[in-house]
Amino acid sequence: MILQNVEIFQGLSEQELVALAASTTTRTVPKSTVVIHENDPADSLFIIQSGKVKVYCSDKSGKEFIMNTQGEGDYFGELALLDDSNRSASVRTVDKSSFCIITKEDFNRVLDEHPNIGKTLIRNLTARVRKLTADVKSLALQDVYGRVANVLNQLAQDRGDDTRYIPEKLTQQDIADRVGASREMVARILKDLTIGDYIRFEGRHIIINTKLPAKY
Repeated sequence: MILQNVEIFQGLSEQELVALAASTTTRTVPKSTVVIHENDPADSLFIIQSGKVKVYCSDKSGKEFIMNTQGEGDYFGELALLDDSNRSASVRTVDKSSFCIITKEDFNRVLDEHPNIGKTLIRNLTARVRKLTADVKSLALQDVYGRVANVLNQLAQDRGDDTRYIPEKLTQQDIADRVGASREMVARILKDLTIGDYIRFEGRHIIINTKLPAKY
């Protein structure tokens, strides 16, 4: 059952998870498809069963700012279960993706029968909001290098040796969109980190050879 591995539902009993699972529907979406649009009415939670998506916002000129990329076991649209606001961001599939979907109507029906779910959800969402607040603080207070280093460190995974790698095939523009900087500035930082042997590239994957310097 995928729900038992979803962060937002951690702490629920097996009975509660079964009740939620019974209320879900499944949807498969092709690559490069917008799943939800910013400012659309929010009416459902999406859990990623397979594939990958990017979460982004757009300014008035249409320029996208990538807030996050998500994969199997991640979720988005969770606030739709708790309020009547509109979507705060758009989500587009990076690969063909399959979603487990819980609508607000079905969630409220299950909640009437299992009120503890609401308490657990609020507790888990509070922890998520605290993490997002820390991310925003980091973005506001760090210089461009600090934000680039933060993104690389957050995405990196251990390889079983002394190095770490980033599974995503990030372009310079992808990183620039995430940190709110120009592609040229990001390219300069990555070049200097490569020259200093802090990172290297294997194909389109970034390998982190050693701890990134604190300052640029």
